Amino acid sequence: MLADWERSSTVRVVPPARPRKLAKVPFVELADGRLQGVVSSGSDIERVYVSSVEAGSYAFACSTNNNRPCGGARGTYFCKHIHTLITEAVLQYGAERVARYLRVEIAAGEVDAQTIAAEMSGTSAAGETTAAAPVFSRFLRHLAYLELAPTTAPLPELQWFPPTRAVA
Repeated sequence: MLADWERSSTVRVVPPARPRKLAKVPFVELADGRLQGVVSSGSDIERVYVSSVEAGSYAFACSTNNNRPCGGARGTYFCKHIHTLITEAVLQYGAERVARYLRVEIAAGEVDAQTIAAEMSGTSAAGETTAAAPVFSRFLRHLAYLELAPTTAPLPELQWFPPTRAVA
C-alpha cells in the first residue's frame, strides 16, 4: 500500500539541516549529477554566478548569469563561489548527504564543507558550461513560485503529472 504522499502530485520537502543564507546563495540543488546553484556576487548586487561541481570527477564551472566566466575559477582551485555553494549545500542537505552525492571519500569523523572541498581540490576547471542555462532557468522559476500567494489549490502548470492508481 502506498503512503499518502506517494499518491499525491507533490514532493515531500526535506527540511534544511540548518537555516541558510538566502541572500548569498538563493538556489542550491543536487541534480543532474552535480552540486549546482546560483551564488550572489560579492561586488555587484545585480550579478549572480551559476556554479556547479560534477559528482565523481569534481570538474567545476562558474560563470555569471550573462555567461561570462568567473575570474576565480581557473586552474585546479575552486573559486569563492564554489566554496560558498558547497557550504550552503551542507547547510541545506547535511554534510554526509552532499559528500555521498558528490562521491567524495572522507574518513569517518566530523564531515564539513571545508573537508569536502579539500578532498575535491586539484581537479581541472573543465566542467560542463552548458549546465548554466538550465540551472539559472530553474532558479528563475523558483523565484516565480515565491511570488505566489500561499494556497492549497493545485497549480495549473503542475497538472501535467499523470494520476497514479494503486495496482490491485
